[in-house]
Order: sequence, then C-alpha cells, then structure tokens
Amino acid sequence: MAQGPSLYETAVLQFERAADATNLTPYVREILRHPKNEVLVNFPVLLDNGSYKVFPGYRIQHNNVLGPFKGGIRYHPSVNIDEVRALAAWMTFKCALAGLPFGGAKGGVAVDPKAFSPGEVTRITRRFTSALGANIGPEHDIPAPDVGTNAHTMVLMMDTYMNSQATSTRQASWGVVTGKSLTCGGSEGREKATGQGVQITLESFAKEAKVELDKATFSIQGFGNVGSFGAVAIAEMGAKLTAVQDHTGSIKNEKGIDAKALFEYFRKAGGIKGYPEAGACSSEDFWKTKVDVLVPAAFENQITEQNVGWIDAKIIAEGANGPVTMAAEKKLLERGTIFIPDILCNAGGVTVSYFEWIQNKRSEHWDLDEVDARLKKQLTRACANVKKEAKRLKCDFRTAAYAVGLQRIEAAYLERGIFP
Repeated sequence: MAQGPSLYETAVLQFERAADATNLTPYVREILRHPKNEVLVNFPVLLDNGSYKVFPGYRIQHNNVLGPFKGGIRYHPSVNIDEVRALAAWMTFKCALAGLPFGGAKGGVAVDPKAFSPGEVTRITRRFTSALGANIGPEHDIPAPDVGTNAHTMVLMMDTYMNSQATSTRQASWGVVTGKSLTCGGSEGREKATGQGVQITLESFAKEAKVELDKATFSIQGFGNVGSFGAVAIAEMGAKLTAVQDHTGSIKNEKGIDAKALFEYFRKAGGIKGYPEAGACSSEDFWKTKVDVLVPAAFENQITEQNVGWIDAKIIAEGANGPVTMAAEKKLLERGTIFIPDILCNAGGVTVSYFEWIQNKRSEHWDLDEVDARLKKQLTRACANVKKEAKRLKCDFRTAAYAVGLQRIEAAYLERGIFP
C-alpha cells in the first residue's frame, strides 16, 4: 500500500493550500515550511529499582513572530520528532487564527506514564524540564498539558524551572507553563476549556450545516479531557450522545447516553468500557453510527481511507489535532460534510492558557464567569473571521482558517522584516 504524507508533511500541505489561496508572500511561505528551532534531549532518570533509563525528549519551536512559543507537552510511547513538528506548526496557525500573542511550539517525551510509578513520572518530568533549561521561559516558550500530562505535570515543570532561577527573579516565573492547578497559579476553567471550545465553535457552525443542536445526535471518539468535557457541554445544548469510543472500547445507545453520568463513570473506572447504560459495540459499528455531529477527540489520523466510507455525519468537529487524513477529508468534502478544523475547533485550551499567562503576569485571579465570557468572545470572533474568509475565497473552512492565521503572520513579517 502506498504510504501517505507524514504528519508534518500533512501540516505543510494544509497551510500551503491556504498560502496558494491568499497568494502568500514567497519568503513568508518558505519560513513557515520549517520549524525555527528543534531541541532534542536524551536524559537519564533514576528508576525505583535503582537502575537508570535514558528517555528521548523533544521541544520543537515552529515560529514566534507573533509572540512567545506556546504549546503542550505530550507523554506517549509514540511521540516522535515528525509528530511534534506537525503539532508545533498547527499551534503557530492556531494561535494566529485565535488572535493570541503567541507563536507555536510542541514538546514531548517518548514514554508511557502508566508504565511507571508516580515517583518515576515525577523524576521524568523534573529531569526533562532541567534538560530543556533555558529553551523554555515565561517570555520565551510556555508549555502546557497535552496527552499523558496534566495540571500536576505542569506544576512540577514550573517548580523545577523556578528553582533553577536566581532568587531575585524566581517569583516572576509562575507563567513559565500554563494548565497548572488553581493552588499553583492556574486559571478557572482551564481543564474544561478545550472541550468547551468544541461546543462554542460547533454552536457557531451548526447553521452552516442546517443542524438544530437541540434536536441533533452526536458521537465522540476519545473520552479524555477534550472528549469528556466536550460531550457534557454539547449535551447541555440539548443534543443526544449516541456513541462513544476510547482506548478501552466502544459503546452505543441510540436512545441516548447521559454525558454527565458517563463522565462520572469514566473518572472512576478510567475508561468507558462496561458503562451499564449503553451496549458494547465494535469499532466498526462506532464509526458507522449515523449522527449529525462526529467529534474526533483522540489522536491524529483516526479517519482514513479505510473507514471514511462508514461515516455518515453532517459536521465533523475536530477536537483532536489532525484526526482526518487529507485523502479522507477530500472524500468527505465531496459528500458535503462540513469540517470545523482543528486549529479552530480545539483552540479553547490555548485561549484559556493565554488568560492564565496574563493572570500570572498581573498577579490576578479571574472568576469563572469572566474566563467563560472572554473565551466565548474570542472564539466566536475567530469563527466569524473564518466564515467571512471562506465566503471571500470561495473555499472550505479549513483553508479559510489557515488563511486568517497566515495573513496575520504575513502582516507581522512584512512590517518587521528579517533581521539583520
């Protein structure tokens, strides 16, 4: 079987479609094809049995013309440099589209955190942060949680970084990471922000597909942070959840699944398998479930040429990064499926991360109502810009989303020039 483009090649091809549509300045296009910096570290960690193991870690800094690098840290056995390059590039365009003063970065460690004790994961995090050294910083590169990491991971990163700073400047380092616990400088609403962003963007785009959300059906692939909070938020608009898939299996109930009850079950059981109010089904049955809205909220390349023929949905809301291959996307677009592209649909997380960073800089703490209101305003504006650009360019929403972000980046380069 012919192999498709790598994940990073896919990210480049997506941005170049928009670059063609907007006649992007050639030197800006050339710059954006390549990450600005690539940090690769191999760091030893003391294990509980007294032995040492060396872990590979990455921090790819794609672009910072609009502000400090920004992006998550992923702990997963499949982490590799191509994946992290793609995720970093998507962050560049996501932040530009959302109107945030950030560039794009991403990082990760090739490790399964579930295979190690809490103490070992703590040492992995501290050693990785130490190995990154001055390559991160509150005005330079600001990590956040991603797959396999959480608020506690971020607190450990922050503490390790702060303790490497001079005593006189240590307290200025709270904003070196975002997604922290509330006790240690985190923001209200950060945990639910990415899933909440899926709901906000879906509400904005439902009319484009003639979908009434209070009568709609939806399915979710991936029930981690994004999928679980997204499911609850979408269900609160009146939509009916009928099928869910995560790493433990797939479940289905055409009469509807209580999203809040499943959320609580997931929190206790660690997965959706065995949920008593829905029947188990095969992966194929999950993908074949007819719904108005399908939310892929797990990993990259989940909808491919192999399963695209099974899918019957009016809207695909990309809670995950790169969940649909370009070949599968082409077939779905030909069928009239509307995509809410990942760089827009899952931008809620980085938007509230920005709010957290601002609160840290100002030594403030905003209440949840303020965070929610600011998030909705920011994402609603981004949705309007994408729709307007799609109409102007007569293109699909993904190309339009990239076009909005690219034009903001291009304007900065044209004004600033290239130093020296």
